[in-house]
Amino acid sequence: MKALAPPGISAPVARYSHGVELPAGLRRVRTAGQLAIAADGSVPEGSEAQARMCFENIAQILAEADMGAGDVCHVTAYVTDRAHMAGYMVARDAYLEDVSVLPTSTLLIVSGFTRPEFVVEVEVWAAAP
Repeated sequence: MKALAPPGISAPVARYSHGVELPAGLRRVRTAGQLAIAADGSVPEGSEAQARMCFENIAQILAEADMGAGDVCHVTAYVTDRAHMAGYMVARDAYLEDVSVLPTSTLLIVSGFTRPEFVVEVEVWAAAP
């Protein structure tokens, strides 16, 4: 993957790439939106804890395809309030801490999810040889 950073536009406002070029021939995986539901059905409180669990679930899904955080080319996240953005971003940055090419990223504020205790949902695209 190659990060795309045209000099004629402003720098990203957080840790992401404006664009990512994927070489031909890569396998691609797209996850469903992940909510913070533990295997025992519990849901952690707070946006950071929920986002961390979303990324833990994503890590397990990508591992099924022999991929990891370094293969993520795009992250889409949804939060239910601007107040949840900071916690989400802490978790996202921790998940991508050791990644050499940062993925593109979209963050949207939505009115809610299927259950009121959910405040974050995350989905990714990944690509690898």
